[in-house]
Amino acid sequence: MSMLAGATLVASTLLGAGPASAARPPQAPAIPVAGLADPPAEFGTDWHDPLTAAPPVTHPTGKSCEVTVAEAQFRDFTPYKGTYAPPRGCGDRWSKVVLRLDGKVQGRQYDRLGYLHIGGVEVLRTSTPQPSPDGIEWSVEKDVTRYGDTFREGHDVEMLIGNVVDDTYTGIIDVKVTLTFYPAEKPAATKTATKTATKTVAKAAAAPDRVLTLQDGTLTTPRNSERIVAEVYATGSGGGCEEYWYLTVPDAAPYSCKAGDGPYREVQIEVDGKLAGIAAPFPTVWTGGWSNPFLWYVIPGPRAFDIKPVEYDLTPFAGLLNDGRPHRIDVSVVGVPEGQSGWSTPVNVLVWQDAKSTRVTGKLTAHRAGDLTNSSTYTPGSEHRLDTGAGHRLTVAGYVDTSHGRVTTTVDRELAATSVHRWTDGESADALKGTWTDDEKVTVDGHGPAVTTRTDRTYTMDGVTTLGAGDRLRTVLSLGDRASVVETRGGRRTAWSRLDDSYAGDATYTANVPRDQRHAVGTTSERYRLYGSDGCYDRRLVTVQGTLTGVRDSC
Repeated sequence: MSMLAGATLVASTLLGAGPASAARPPQAPAIPVAGLADPPAEFGTDWHDPLTAAPPVTHPTGKSCEVTVAEAQFRDFTPYKGTYAPPRGCGDRWSKVVLRLDGKVQGRQYDRLGYLHIGGVEVLRTSTPQPSPDGIEWSVEKDVTRYGDTFREGHDVEMLIGNVVDDTYTGIIDVKVTLTFYPAEKPAATKTATKTATKTVAKAAAAPDRVLTLQDGTLTTPRNSERIVAEVYATGSGGGCEEYWYLTVPDAAPYSCKAGDGPYREVQIEVDGKLAGIAAPFPTVWTGGWSNPFLWYVIPGPRAFDIKPVEYDLTPFAGLLNDGRPHRIDVSVVGVPEGQSGWSTPVNVLVWQDAKSTRVTGKLTAHRAGDLTNSSTYTPGSEHRLDTGAGHRLTVAGYVDTSHGRVTTTVDRELAATSVHRWTDGESADALKGTWTDDEKVTVDGHGPAVTTRTDRTYTMDGVTTLGAGDRLRTVLSLGDRASVVETRGGRRTAWSRLDDSYAGDATYTANVPRDQRHAVGTTSERYRLYGSDGCYDRRLVTVQGTLTGVRDSC
């Protein structure tokens, strides 16, 4: 995944569909003191197994059941195919379902993208770390409780981590994926709710009743759907320039990766040809990114191992979708040149139903799409420069008439992006500083106080790669994944949370030589902070030459 023409070597519950008052941040997992050591003078043939500063998925206490979903070795682009059967002895309703991927690989290999489908539903999208000659192991855990509807029946399973194994790239990717089910506790007797808004929020916090996939690009929802959320696992990938879309330039600029309108990307979803949602894609950096895999051998960039979907609240369209007929759903990525591949956009649709109604009717009452602004200004010189500014806004509103009254949902979303890209002739120096914001406000108004959830997301990237004397390639890079969520009821704040996942790295090696002659050095760190009305989590990791040298917990 080279960014430089001269280099031959390449490279959540918090913000989910539920309200801001998510589960309490878990405690940091212990890392044995023996895992900390003095670093070598340079990278050797082995390094610490990959890990992140992100909080672990919490596991309820008590009884659980485990099911192996997939166990495979990936050598090529042949998918693993198997079957899934629901667990025995844990019922068919669960308080939590946790997916765990355990992987190992040894030798030489690129970073690879992968997915796991159960019954056609995408439950995991991931990428892999790059191995050491001596071999590495890693794991990924994900809360997949929201897919409970899928797990209640037997299904076909398909998993693929596309790979190439030959005399040069020897790493066979060996993985095992399990699901652990925790039975739901029997509900205690509760008083009848007196406020419709309270009922609505409780419904939103629960797992969806149905998980649907598109059939030939169309969606048919149950006729009593009262809340509908689409999730799209949008990833720029495939070995081409869309892997680092944020660095592409207009056709007129002299750079190796061109895209007619420049680097702005926006993931859009349409219902029957009408724009229904907009979102900023996360600028994921895979574990060979920025021409420097030494940045990522131990600590990956944010979201690299657990790729989160972008989400769209389609509830304003429920009145249209609930007519019992199939409706066209289209997902597209603004900015990709026509006819060019490079993006994957699988869609799941989560549906909450009104159990006391056989038919929920409604209407789309407002649809205001602002003009999409996208301007890239190229300035030639000994250091070429591209300044880009873009943005878009969309407001949709609609109501549904449910068994507990009329509920109106208004979704307002605003995107903005700014970046400055500088590079020299031959791209021996290549730098980018960019900020992407995705601000969303969802208001649900029934017979009680209106409930508003505001989510402000900010993604940042600031880095430079230089190829200097002796083919020494150096990359200095910082990444940020930040979000603020505030929930109000009747104008009064009832819950809040803030996420700040920050990565920083500085690594240098000799390019265009065999591995044992690279004399690589590098320092990386990650700090993951999550705090708010439900508690605090704060962990920082530091590595030097692939050795874990620092772990600090601050909560």
